Amino acid sequence: MTKTPLTVVAFFFLLLLLTVIPPSTAEIKSLAISNDARPMILFEKFGFTHTGHVTVSVSSVSVASSDPNPDPSRLGFFLLSEESLLQVLLEIQQNSRFCVLDSHYVTHLFTFRDLSPPPNSRFNQSYPVTSPNEYSLFFANCVPETKVSMAVRTEMYNKDPNGSKDYLPAGSTQLPSLYSFFFLSYVAFLTYWSYTCWTNKRVVHRIHLLMAGLLLIKSLNLICAAEDKHYVKITGTPHGWDILFYIFQFIRVVLLFTVIILIGTGWSFLKPFLQEKEKNVLIIVIPLQVLANIASIVIGETGPFIKDWVTWNQVFLLVDIICCCAIIFPIVWSIRSLRETSKTDGKAARNLSKLTLFRQFYIVVIGYLYFTRIVVFALKTIAAYKYQWVSFAAEEIVSLVFYVIMFYMFRPEEKNEYFAVDDDEEEAAALALRDDEFEL
Repeated sequence: MTKTPLTVVAFFFLLLLLTVIPPSTAEIKSLAISNDARPMILFEKFGFTHTGHVTVSVSSVSVASSDPNPDPSRLGFFLLSEESLLQVLLEIQQNSRFCVLDSHYVTHLFTFRDLSPPPNSRFNQSYPVTSPNEYSLFFANCVPETKVSMAVRTEMYNKDPNGSKDYLPAGSTQLPSLYSFFFLSYVAFLTYWSYTCWTNKRVVHRIHLLMAGLLLIKSLNLICAAEDKHYVKITGTPHGWDILFYIFQFIRVVLLFTVIILIGTGWSFLKPFLQEKEKNVLIIVIPLQVLANIASIVIGETGPFIKDWVTWNQVFLLVDIICCCAIIFPIVWSIRSLRETSKTDGKAARNLSKLTLFRQFYIVVIGYLYFTRIVVFALKTIAAYKYQWVSFAAEEIVSLVFYVIMFYMFRPEEKNEYFAVDDDEEEAAALALRDDEFEL
């Protein structure tokens, strides 16, 4: 049985990752390839309509090979749709020496045979995409022991009916309006939360102010995302909005995990301090989120053409999983602590209310993490390329619902339904606490 070549595995893994990680923010890209011997380099993925165009410009091309006369027709650029991916993989698996440039399933752009004569070897050409689909742009190097250096500039866009260029993929062109809508939603949410805190200022705790800060940062993150996508849509580059987006995204993610952890510990509204193990969770999660955001920036601002892109994706996914698991522990500790306390302090009804609150919060957090990590991933994988915006909309809707539920459960209120109890409820609450309903 023929062994699967390593290039097949790497090729398939790159495309699989592209279905999970969103493409970089700019659809006009300039990059440099230096002494690269990889047999295939994946540049980017883009959803084209019937008015799509791709422009590839290469310059300063040099080839270093053990072969004194490498065949320039064995080095070139091509487009590959996901529908044709399996056919190409099968061809490579059947013949490990098969050159993907010979495949009938790829859309050929040009080879190094088309370059201008050295020393200023260059080529620049625009190609119409007549068959609407989602394509990946590749460079293939089918000459063994050959290293390639070149400067590459790519430009991908679809044309609107009025003739203007739309640099966002077909499935992402709705994102500026989508993010603007959710920005307005969070501004309204922040206004209502500020009013609630003002009218109940006698029972406002530090955690409530931190929650208000979270809403503010989330709003700024969304407006930066909307402006980022808007400028990419009309010009192909984010005009600096990507920097602001990454700054506010970093603050938002760190603040969100911090708020969930602090609420899970009961800090500020149940107790004024954190235990040592709760501090340790924060000490672990915050640096990991710094690392995760660095990985996110590298993934978003570069692309699969860099050699360590797959590694950065693995780092991002691993750190995200660790952080999602870590924020669950404080909630579990609080539930167990409340259950133990209820056996000795004689306040059964009040402890029952607290247990109900934290158990519900536990379920809400688990549901939020499951949907944003698993369901959204599934939507991105199975949705047609024209409807990729649906996964972004679903993620924002679930995030907004999570924020609303979390803020409602821990709102500042003098007679909070979870903590306001009558003496008559004590006996019933004591009986309820004897069973195992709140065991996790």
